[in-house]
Amino acid sequence: MKVSKKIKEKIAKLEAGNTFTYQQLDLQPDEYLAGTKAIERLIKDGSIKRLSTGIFYIPKKSIFGELKPSDEEIIKPYLFNKNGERIAYMTGTSFYNSIGLTTQVPRIIKIASRDKRIYISTKNVKATPVKSYVDVTDSNYKLLQILDALKDFKNIQDLNIDSAILVLKSFISKLSIEERQDIIQFATYYPPRVIAFLGALMEDIDININTKLLKKNLNPLTKYRLGINSSLLPSVKNWSII
Repeated sequence: MKVSKKIKEKIAKLEAGNTFTYQQLDLQPDEYLAGTKAIERLIKDGSIKRLSTGIFYIPKKSIFGELKPSDEEIIKPYLFNKNGERIAYMTGTSFYNSIGLTTQVPRIIKIASRDKRIYISTKNVKATPVKSYVDVTDSNYKLLQILDALKDFKNIQDLNIDSAILVLKSFISKLSIEERQDIIQFATYYPPRVIAFLGALMEDIDININTKLLKKNLNPLTKYRLGINSSLLPSVKNWSII
C-alpha cells in the first residue's frame, strides 16, 4: 500500500477537530520521508492543518465557519511519550473549571508530569509545567487530578465551598473499590492536609471505607485549616479539619 493511501486511511478514522502526530500514523522508519511529503500535500489541499511542529488536526466545520481544536485537544499530544504512554495530565484552574469548581478561565494551562517539564506556546494555548507527586499513567491521572483539587482547595478562585464539596464527593463516590484503594495510596505522597481532606470526604461517603492508611500518615496533634464547616461535612471533626 502506498504511504499516502495509508495516511489518508488513518486520518479518515479520526474525528474532525482531533489532533494527531506522526506516531499515530504507524509509519515505518523507511516511510517517514514519503509520509512527510504526503502530509504536506494534505495541508496544501486543506484536508488537514498544522497546529505546531509535528502536530496536526482535521478542520471541523460549523455554521459559524471552521472551528479550531479545543484546548484539551491541543495539549493532548504533549501528554504522551513517543511510545504512546501517558506521562502528564492537565491540572490547575483549567481542570477545576472543567469539573465546576470555578468559573475562572486561565490564560495559561498547567501540565503535571513526574519527570518532564512541559511547556506549550501556540497561538491558541500556553502551558507551563508543575511537578506531579507520583508517576503518571493512563489509569491514575484522573485520581491525581482530584488530589490536586484537594491540595489547591483553599486557593481556587471563585470557589463555592458548598457546591465544591458536593462535586468532590460525587467524583469519589463513583470510584471503584480498586480506585478508592489507589487514591488512598497516592494521597500519602501529598501534603498532610490532602490526606486529611480525602479521609473526611471518604468517611462521609461511606463510613466502612478503610482509611487506616490515611490516619497512619497524619500527626494527630496537627490541625488543618480548610474553612469547611462541620454542618457541611460532619466528618471533618474526625480529621482535625477546621
